[in-house]
Amino acid sequence: MPLSLLNFFNEQAEAITAFSSQGASAVALAHGSGLSHAYAVHMAAGGEIGPHPAGFDQLFLVVQGEGWVAGQDGLRQSLGTFQGVFIPRGEVHSKGSASGLVAVMLQAEQFTGHEDRQHRQASGTDA
Repeated sequence: MPLSLLNFFNEQAEAITAFSSQGASAVALAHGSGLSHAYAVHMAAGGEIGPHPAGFDQLFLVVQGEGWVAGQDGLRQSLGTFQGVFIPRGEVHSKGSASGLVAVMLQAEQFTGHEDRQHRQASGTDA
C-alpha cells in the first residue's frame, strides 16, 4: 500500500459533545488492531473536555499551544507544546485550554514503557 498523507485541520474535526465538553473537537486519524486509536484534538480558547473515566490508556501530547489536564481531584496541571500526559484506563480526568491547543491523542488497551521514561527523566539519564 502506498503512503497516504493525512490532514487534520480543525475544519475537518467533529465536535466532542460528551462529558459537558465545549470548544473541543477531534479528527479520527487511525484505528489499529487490539483496540488502539489515534486522534488529533483541537481545543478552542476556553475549550474543555469535562470529567470522565478514560476508556483506554491514553497519551495526550500537545503539539501546538498550551492547556491543562486534571485528575479526579480537579487539580489542574499545565501542559505546553511538546509536553504530554499518560492517563491510565479508568482514571477520571478532564482536559482544557485557556488559549487553545492542538494535541495528538493515542489510545490503546495498554501502553508500556512510559514508567521507565519517567524514571530516566527524573534521574537525569534520559537523553
